[in-house]
Amino acid sequence: MPAGDEAAWREAFGQFLPKKSSNALLQAVCGIHPSRRILRRVTLDLKLAKDPAYLNDLVSSQFRVDPAQYALTMLHPFEGTEYDPGKATQPEVAICGLPTEEVTAAQTALLDRGIYPDRLELGAVAMVGGLSDYLRRQSMAAPTLLLEMGREGTHSYILSSRGFEASRTIPEGLDAMVPVVQKELGLKDAESARKLFYSNTFDFTGMGPALVRRLLRELQSSIGFFEVQTGQSVGRLRCAHLPPELAWLEGTLAAQLGVEVLELDLPAWLKSHDITLGERLRDTELSPRWFGLFSLIAQYHGVPEKQT
Repeated sequence: MPAGDEAAWREAFGQFLPKKSSNALLQAVCGIHPSRRILRRVTLDLKLAKDPAYLNDLVSSQFRVDPAQYALTMLHPFEGTEYDPGKATQPEVAICGLPTEEVTAAQTALLDRGIYPDRLELGAVAMVGGLSDYLRRQSMAAPTLLLEMGREGTHSYILSSRGFEASRTIPEGLDAMVPVVQKELGLKDAESARKLFYSNTFDFTGMGPALVRRLLRELQSSIGFFEVQTGQSVGRLRCAHLPPELAWLEGTLAAQLGVEVLELDLPAWLKSHDITLGERLRDTELSPRWFGLFSLIAQYHGVPEKQT
């Protein structure tokens, strides 16, 4: 639902809010997706990693942000546990972060809606962990490309059954496709093209290859570099958070990249984590768009040995 649609929020969450007191809050685990988030896999210089200033210098130089204004942490890219640079023996690390002002803004917005965040985390981190776990449990050897496409940019992650393999932030988002729509359809102004593109009134699938051309070049470059470096071939694609009216983009990108769309068997994955749905959802067809939510719920303690 749109972030600013208060009526939709009240309808969606009203049934869960406590009724005993008007001041009572709904406790929840919350995932957020701020536009200026950081989730990148990088290689540290272990000789410098023990220096407390090293992380700040790395973030400042590689991500072009002021680390003093960010909440930052480091995780093992395969285990998801906290990375201690003082005890590190391997240089690969996942750096996660977001502006502290956005943490405050998210907490305030949730409290204003009657939600108390027991845990507030980057939704992308949960998604990366959840999808890596899914690939591992399904014994899928080939790496998968996970895309978070926003209006202004695209966050690209390559995942495998081992975990977090590679990442890149691409300054080509959904809005970059609007001028192509305007040109292809001969529309007079960009606003008309924007409204049409984000509506559900026109079939853009035939125009799809032209719309994704610029993004495609960037993705092919990232995938090619990864495949040369590792000898592994990316075989699947999953797009997160695409609105229903733009769902066709996933198939278009997969076809242009020459990979398959990763089809998620959510009931099987939920069962593997002993997650049981409430009565209202048991007969509901689970959309892949729910995977990010379920990734916040699942607990990851390793994969049991297969029974023979």
